[in-house]
Amino acid sequence: MDTDVLVVGAGPTGLMLAHELRLGGVSTVLVDRLPERSELSRAGGVTPRTMELLDQRGLLEPLLATGDYPMSLGHFAARLLDPGDLDGRLPGRFIPQTVIEKFLADRLADHGLAVRWAHDLIALSADEDGVTATLRHGTTTRTVRSAFLVAADGAHSTVRTLLGIAFPGRPGTDTSVVADVRLRYPRPPRSEPQLGPEPGDIGQSHTVAADGNWAMQFPLGGDLRRLALGGPAHSLPRQTPVTEEEIRAGLRTVYGEAVELAELRYAYRITNAARQVADYRRGRVLLAGDAAHIHLPIGGQGMNTGIQDAVNLGWKLAATVHNWAPRGLLDTYQSERHPVAARVLRTVQAQSLLMDWTGTGGPDLLAARQLFDTLLQLPDTKRYLTTMMAGLDIHYPMPEQPDHPLLGRRAPDLDLATGSGPVRLHELLRTGRGLLIDPTGDPNLAALTHPWKDRVDHLPTTTPTDALLIRPDGHICWAAPSPYPPQHLEPALLHWFGRA
Repeated sequence: MDTDVLVVGAGPTGLMLAHELRLGGVSTVLVDRLPERSELSRAGGVTPRTMELLDQRGLLEPLLATGDYPMSLGHFAARLLDPGDLDGRLPGRFIPQTVIEKFLADRLADHGLAVRWAHDLIALSADEDGVTATLRHGTTTRTVRSAFLVAADGAHSTVRTLLGIAFPGRPGTDTSVVADVRLRYPRPPRSEPQLGPEPGDIGQSHTVAADGNWAMQFPLGGDLRRLALGGPAHSLPRQTPVTEEEIRAGLRTVYGEAVELAELRYAYRITNAARQVADYRRGRVLLAGDAAHIHLPIGGQGMNTGIQDAVNLGWKLAATVHNWAPRGLLDTYQSERHPVAARVLRTVQAQSLLMDWTGTGGPDLLAARQLFDTLLQLPDTKRYLTTMMAGLDIHYPMPEQPDHPLLGRRAPDLDLATGSGPVRLHELLRTGRGLLIDPTGDPNLAALTHPWKDRVDHLPTTTPTDALLIRPDGHICWAAPSPYPPQHLEPALLHWFGRA
């Protein structure tokens, strides 16, 4: 083999996966067909769960140190959600995708793994032993043999096309405009802008004009803003260029004289296509991010779902390469992540309907939106939607384990007392290994885990908490309350970490 894993696509998903594979000691080649890293911001919202994952890998603090990134006001269908309902300590933030990509690429380069730009995948074949990819770079071609290949090459995935993998779902039926802009406010915006339908809210808003055209805007740091324009005036063929005049006219329609265009950085059209591959794995080829699922970019869920795909897949792929993965471990990537993206597609479609993305202004839609606004006043409804949009409610199935409220869920960000001083649980996950949190003082629990010491760290603590076995991706795969019966611990170790 030339490399253990060939990752095709150096967007956020591919870059994060390369980080996970490096942490797992797996040789990786990362290629992208673009001549260089894109400067287009594309996505911008980073959810609390993705913030946690970056923190668990020691990436969050240095990323935030690269700039001033405002906190994100979570929303569902442009209705403000209360971050106070979340049980995590890290709020979401607006961090442009281009910033995240540059940061991850630079960190990889620091470890000797550079993105190979301008490498176009032109042929691909897979067999029982590995994958053979033919790459074109300028006027030369090269064949790369890898044990596995991961397609992280976006909505128009070359890997998916070459292998004839179907991408079922709904084609785009409507378009809207997305732009990075600087704006002037002849009439000052509110001092504390809130996300909502109020016409006067021009800070962070979804504002609808009488003719069904609408605008949304969010901060991207400094005076740069992400602007979306939609409705009848902007539903044009996707390849139609977006002009400054269209942006200016859209702002006048929605805001009148309250907002003016100062600078247009770039703009493009998006569609409401919703597609997802049926299988995330075909033999030794796996799909992640937009190569596996696409949807209308509402709520910043696309980039976040892709990064979370990468963290779920990375340690399982590394375990498989190192030949200690238990039978079926790699297949849990499909069983765990496919339902997550399927729910994202459903909720995005529901949001686009409630927001009247196409600008129909139908009375039935208005009635549904009024009912939704009423339901959103219920604390349980708001908490459910807030937690879901933050990505904090993801719950993976954990077979053959007794019920426990934390089982299958993300590990809580606990402060733990240890013999060497206090430590945050999330900091302990930076090794990319499994972790047993042991408040028992029972030597039998430590003895049970010891045969897996090359894959699972054991942490005694005096903090009163349930005993927890945590996977490298931060999800709990065994939990026991006091008096900590250990009889299900060994099956969990075997199921997720292989034979001792």
